[in-house]
Amino acid sequence: MKIGEYNVLRINRMVDFGAYLIDDDTHEVLLPKRYLTPEMKVGDDIRVFVYNDSENRPVATTEVPRAVVGDFALMRVKAVNKVGAFLDWGLSAKDLLVPFSEQRVDMQAGRSYVVRVYLDEASQRIVASAKLAKFLNHTEPRYYHREKVDVLVVQRSDLGYRVIVNNAHWGQIYQNETYQDVNVGDRLTAFVKQVRSDGKVDVTVAKIEKMRVDDLADRIEDYLKSHGGEMTLTDKSSPDDINKAFECSKKDFKKALGLLYKQQKITLGDTVKLNK
Repeated sequence: MKIGEYNVLRINRMVDFGAYLIDDDTHEVLLPKRYLTPEMKVGDDIRVFVYNDSENRPVATTEVPRAVVGDFALMRVKAVNKVGAFLDWGLSAKDLLVPFSEQRVDMQAGRSYVVRVYLDEASQRIVASAKLAKFLNHTEPRYYHREKVDVLVVQRSDLGYRVIVNNAHWGQIYQNETYQDVNVGDRLTAFVKQVRSDGKVDVTVAKIEKMRVDDLADRIEDYLKSHGGEMTLTDKSSPDDINKAFECSKKDFKKALGLLYKQQKITLGDTVKLNK
């Protein structure tokens, strides 16, 4: 039975105040009565989230928390007291503690912060931390160009948006590559552009097609620079000739030329010329 995660458990016995669920090792946990439905019966397997109550006893719920152990998420502070800040976790019976020692800045009630949920080894309690850096980049980022990844927007910066990639690595979305409204706490699908030497990952929320055309435009520009600033291939050339030179479709080639022309980098005619 995994604390702080979803578990599929079997209903072992019904009692007046709920049902006791059992795992494969015969460990039991209570599912309080308010989460039972008329259809539930002994022997049924159900998916529940298991957490510790205020007395540090495991308890199950069918409610869905905003994040499980190992996840990062944006959560609002409900209250602050002498032990730390308590976040709205999405569970009616339990708020999530961020101890003062795990706060990067003093948290304030009513404000929202990106935190990481983890199981404290010493107390075996589920808590959260706003000190995100210590949970990231522990493994070498191995991503391939254009790989689809999940990102969580953490912070706005002068360059754009700082993000967490696949719950594991720091990443960056650049301002000039955002084609939609982006806010802190948003979960987005993005695509890898490159892994930098510092281990951070540049990603884009642009569609794959746009990435492909952007890359091709760069290659065409490099080709022109290395061939005296001019080439005979144009948007009227045959698909075979274009594919032989740039390993791309004629459709993408025309889009890439159009992009370079719009950026005033080339002049189009009987040949393609690089502007000086």
